[in-house]
Amino acid sequence: MRETDSPAKSDHKDDDDLLEFLDGPEMGDAGDHASSQPWRVLIVDDDGDVHKATELAMQGLLVEGLPLTFLHANSAAEARQVLTSETDLAVVLLDVVMESEDAGLQLVRYIRDDLRLGAVRIILRTGQPGYAPEIETVQAYDINDYKTKSELTRTRLYTVLTAAIRSYRQICSLDSNRRGLEMIVEASTELSRLRGLHRFAEGVVTQLCAMLGILPEGMVCVQMENAAEADVRIVAAAGQYSGLINCSLASVQIKSVRERLQRCLNQRENIYDEGTCLYFSLSNGRPMAALVDVGRRLSDLDQQLLRAFCSNISVGFENVVLYGKLLDQAYNDQLLQLPNRNRFVELLDKNLKDPAGVTLALIDLDDFSDINDAFGHHFGDQVLKAVVARLGSKLGLSTAMARIGSDTFGLLGENAVVCGETIQDVFLEPFSVAGERLQLSATTGLVRLTESAAVGSELLLDAQIALKQAKQQHRGSSEYFSPAMGTDARERFKLLKGLRAGFEENRLFVVYQPQVDLLSGKPIGAEALLRWRTEDGKFVPPDQFIPLAEKSGLIISIGEFVLRTACHQLKHMIELGYADFRMCVNVSLAQFRHPDFMTVVNDAMRDIGVAGRNLELEITESMAMEDTELVMHILANIKKLGITVAIDDFGTGFSSLSHLRQLDVDRLKIDRAFVREAQTSTAGSTIAQMVINLGRGLGLTVIAEGIETEEQRSLLLDLGCHEGQGYLFARPMPADQLENWMSQTKAGAE
Repeated sequence: MRETDSPAKSDHKDDDDLLEFLDGPEMGDAGDHASSQPWRVLIVDDDGDVHKATELAMQGLLVEGLPLTFLHANSAAEARQVLTSETDLAVVLLDVVMESEDAGLQLVRYIRDDLRLGAVRIILRTGQPGYAPEIETVQAYDINDYKTKSELTRTRLYTVLTAAIRSYRQICSLDSNRRGLEMIVEASTELSRLRGLHRFAEGVVTQLCAMLGILPEGMVCVQMENAAEADVRIVAAAGQYSGLINCSLASVQIKSVRERLQRCLNQRENIYDEGTCLYFSLSNGRPMAALVDVGRRLSDLDQQLLRAFCSNISVGFENVVLYGKLLDQAYNDQLLQLPNRNRFVELLDKNLKDPAGVTLALIDLDDFSDINDAFGHHFGDQVLKAVVARLGSKLGLSTAMARIGSDTFGLLGENAVVCGETIQDVFLEPFSVAGERLQLSATTGLVRLTESAAVGSELLLDAQIALKQAKQQHRGSSEYFSPAMGTDARERFKLLKGLRAGFEENRLFVVYQPQVDLLSGKPIGAEALLRWRTEDGKFVPPDQFIPLAEKSGLIISIGEFVLRTACHQLKHMIELGYADFRMCVNVSLAQFRHPDFMTVVNDAMRDIGVAGRNLELEITESMAMEDTELVMHILANIKKLGITVAIDDFGTGFSSLSHLRQLDVDRLKIDRAFVREAQTSTAGSTIAQMVINLGRGLGLTVIAEGIETEEQRSLLLDLGCHEGQGYLFARPMPADQLENWMSQTKAGAE
């Protein structure tokens, strides 16, 4: 009689039959995965039969398409040794009770806390569940499953292992993604420190190889304006291609490499078949491609990471290209393709390490603005290019050249080459530009590097000082810098700097010198004069700081300050009872030329409340001659306000009678030099007489300044002069002293 299986055995048989049915296709495909890495499972148990039974039960089965391989440990202590030497364990099948009742549980803590193996799946198997109750154990220990040995049939063991391995694979995939993203971030951080397209591209190749775990063996190419192969150049390379940097893609001997890179650029996407080729998009229309010889087909995960890498690094390439453009614009002149001032200063500093025999020249084209005005800026640009071409051909490659200003060039070279004679030779022959022949000239300032203690931009300042000195001699000349020349210029600059500070800190103030009727001695008004007292209490003469204020443009603000201060004092004098008091204020040509000059005058009179008849503006004879049309126009507007006008220093310039007739003025002022000479020489007396006669003949009042003696006053009266001012009557004085002087003079006259 055939023995029948018990119900329990029958259930187990059904499970095994079902397992064989389900696993049939996988087992049939086992050969396809023979070369793949199997899942590694560690069995930890002090019962040798458990080891054999587990291996036997899982023999020939595949999990997720891969076979299983088993490692063995007969105790927790032995398992610790295995775990420290073996890697990539997917599952640990762990007995609870071995050399001690909780040996398995302590091994769990060792795996998680000491070895920090978070991915490996731990399945507890116990034959004595009383030693480790399931609920408490799962709550207290980081395990993934807990089974009694009796319930782990072949089918259930396979199910448990499959679930554990799937979980392990997902965790590994997530961890690989995380590590890959971390590598991308780290690569981006490292690459962000690199400047220059070549260095950045080399860094990209290196980072790619590090991410893929291969030796550097690739290249990076730049596509130019079109996709023609000749326009693709290698900008970085490694391995067998390293000698081809800056060469055309056509220089690559391996046809398949050329074709893959070109196809990648044409298709504008990554290529993974028959080798990895990555695409980097750039907004300037010049994309890049990187070939990396991986030696294997990349997994989906690798491809995802590389897509993220390429997207991220494309931004880096954009930044590097932009940085390169900014660097180029910061240090190079875009029109003439020459170094600019910034780069030239660096070159000067470099040459100062060995300055012997080296000269710096600053060349300024004379009247270049007239060329722009006459022919247009485009023609002017062509002129500059022609000058640069001739300078380069005459001075040779050993001479460095830079564009310092719009029509100013810097040269740096040997003393014998960079000198006034050589530079003048450059401009001897006319220049041919767009069918026009132009005769140009240039003025040059030169500095022998051994004769200056300046560095960098200060050397350019020395050359500028010499250039200015040369222009004062005559245009087209050259002048070498000298220490004395530099001292004078720097003193003027120091003075100007002090003047600005003095004005801002209210150390500039106005004094008043009375003007009187020469015949009666009666006060008729005063001239407002500017004074500057420095911080240490010293006075700076007006003839030193006024010209600086005019050249720097500071005179506009200072002039308004003087005008308003004088108007306030004028109003106060009128309030004191001097209804006919006249306040005279000096005006410079820079103020006259300022578009807001009349607005400033009008606003001052309105805000302060003074009438035009009490105000007189004083201009110099040289002003009247320099820009006659402008002066006549402004004078007409001044007269509309009722303001009178005086010409100061008359007789020192070259005014013709016709010009004087055209100017609508009220008063001529004889310069103090003629007043002084009138007493001592016939010539001086004659000039004073001429000025007085001219003024009286034109119906103008004549006033003389600088009267210091009674003899001078008497002589001027005899010559017919109307008014005067000078130390004979009163020195320039502050407002309160002016008021006292006026009061005393009035009392004395009464």
